[in-house]
Amino acid sequence: MMMMLRSLSRPLERCLGVRAGGDALMWHADLKPHASGDFSIAVVQANNCLEDQSQVFTSPFATYVGVYDGHGGPEASRFVNKHLFPFLHKFATEQGGLSADVIKKAFNATEEEFLRLVKRSLSVRPQIASVGSCCLVGAISIDVLYVANLGDSRAVLGRKASGDKENTVVAERLSTDHNVGVEEVRKEVEELHPDDSHIVVYTCGVWRIKGIIQVSRSIGDVYLKKPEFYRDPIFQQFGNPVPLKRPVITAEPSILIRKLKPQDQFLIFASDGLWEQLSDEAAVNIVFKNPRAGIARRLVRAALQEVAKKKEMRYSDIKKIKKGIRRHFHDDITVIVIYLDKHRGSFCNKRTKQNAMGCTVAPVDIYSFNADGGDEDLLQKIT
Repeated sequence: MMMMLRSLSRPLERCLGVRAGGDALMWHADLKPHASGDFSIAVVQANNCLEDQSQVFTSPFATYVGVYDGHGGPEASRFVNKHLFPFLHKFATEQGGLSADVIKKAFNATEEEFLRLVKRSLSVRPQIASVGSCCLVGAISIDVLYVANLGDSRAVLGRKASGDKENTVVAERLSTDHNVGVEEVRKEVEELHPDDSHIVVYTCGVWRIKGIIQVSRSIGDVYLKKPEFYRDPIFQQFGNPVPLKRPVITAEPSILIRKLKPQDQFLIFASDGLWEQLSDEAAVNIVFKNPRAGIARRLVRAALQEVAKKKEMRYSDIKKIKKGIRRHFHDDITVIVIYLDKHRGSFCNKRTKQNAMGCTVAPVDIYSFNADGGDEDLLQKIT
């Protein structure tokens, strides 16, 4: 199993994913099995370098989902994509199973390893200190769901309504958006820094911590966590660091543990590129009312149609915009939909479980359809 988890750094089944017709910036895998049902994944690239990274690991006994939305560059999200799941496996093995403590230890170990990488790389690549990633992880083990996150990627459950509305679906958000645009999060940050009246600043139309970053939790963003980095002469040459008395963001994940119920239909894990365009309810209704095959791709297209509508453009025009320029219209978008057949009493045969073993990793860069090479080269350069 350890070898399988480590293989997540290599796209073993990426060849089964394809680009969506006519859109060179989208990649998708329409339908694959996992222990509890099926899953679908789709990614669309807006940035010059794809900053979203994602993976699904499946076995007959568990399903793991990861969505990592990088900012400042792709290095942190790629690093998380390679290291977090092996840490989860290591600590779960040591402690006899998955738990909130195991998840926290895995997040912390990933953060510490990235910090070590930053320290080694600073002299040749000082900007690595300002690269970070949101981190959303889901794990289904037997009939228990774990959701852990840093940042503003989001997990939403679709469950059947009870009573007279049993033919409808209800959206239930399972993760916390650690974004200071949310008043509750903004107040939390302000309460942690009572001596800093400018800890959260409204600038360029949004709230930002120190006028820089919207998310209050992440992997990386070392210069906002370690005061010694803003004092480093090398980093000072790179940017305009903000003097820190103490960390202004954290890598402590929010964790939800939930026993799955028969009315639980499916899960949507997605980067904020989707949620900027679609509400929880809209996304859940699209999944509920449409065929399974290609459902993640359908959600991405629905988001892009919203972008086109806002810009008073046609969807076909949005599709033609090249990477980099497209970022002015929307963010990178990653969507993973997990169906929960087993947990609502559907038949799950032995063959399905046997076919559930594997891993799916989205391409490092969709435009070039690069597999491993760019990732390895990038990490080698910064070490």
